[in-house]
Amino acid sequence: LGLILVVLAALAWSSGGLLLRSVETDPWTTIFWRSLFAAVTLFLFIVYRDRGRTLRLFATMGWPGLLLALCFATASTSFVIAVQYTTVANVLLLQSLAPFLAGIMGLVFMRERVEKRTWIAMAVAIGGVAIMVSDTLGTASFVGTLFGLLIALGFGGATVVLRYNRSVRMTPAACLATLFAGGFALVMGAAPASAAAGDVGMLALLGIGQLALGMILYATGARLIPAAESALLANIEVVLGGLWVWLVFAEDPGLRTLIGGAIILASLVGHSLVDLRRGSGRRIAPP
Repeated sequence: LGLILVVLAALAWSSGGLLLRSVETDPWTTIFWRSLFAAVTLFLFIVYRDRGRTLRLFATMGWPGLLLALCFATASTSFVIAVQYTTVANVLLLQSLAPFLAGIMGLVFMRERVEKRTWIAMAVAIGGVAIMVSDTLGTASFVGTLFGLLIALGFGGATVVLRYNRSVRMTPAACLATLFAGGFALVMGAAPASAAAGDVGMLALLGIGQLALGMILYATGARLIPAAESALLANIEVVLGGLWVWLVFAEDPGLRTLIGGAIILASLVGHSLVDLRRGSGRRIAPP
């Protein structure tokens, strides 16, 4: 069941780039509508699942929950902006660096020991990023690359928060994150009324089907299998996300992105496989 749920989550998440390419709203309006639909969906799911404990779950999150929500909001907002400036494949491949950035942040902030194999995998992945970025310096794609790295930083930070605060519930924090992202989009100039009806329909799919449903499936399934297995299966999003956009919009990620991305994916998959062979039994925090 855990395997099936995590794979379904990756499939849901992989539709993000395709759906974003299908709307004509500006980035901040896109973020607002996507966040609004996701917030309502996540809140209704929490109400259904936890019945009378819904408000207490939000009230007792404390600073770890707020920090987790800020990390999720940063990653979610950066994804929409990054896709405006560079290819979906580029964004997803950079996003997949999150586990390595989590290792670095764990070392810096928590004095957590980083395994030698992780350092090696990180070095290989950084080499892949260097190849990807080498063709974008001084262009709009470089801005997209920076926001792609910010996505990884947000998810990496969320991983560290969850690791050291295992009682934090992921789904309420994700719901709060969507409220943060939507509010920030309004401050930055979102114009919800400017969205055409067709675009609102696509943004509903983004918020409900891609963002909220993906989070619910992953948060539920990741508890049931080892963390390394979850990370490995989540890479399905990276492969399929670029494939959908290539099939529908013929978006060419470029040779250097493909080469660098293959190096990044190889480092991630190799690292996760080693963890699984060593019997990594850690589970994700409760949803």
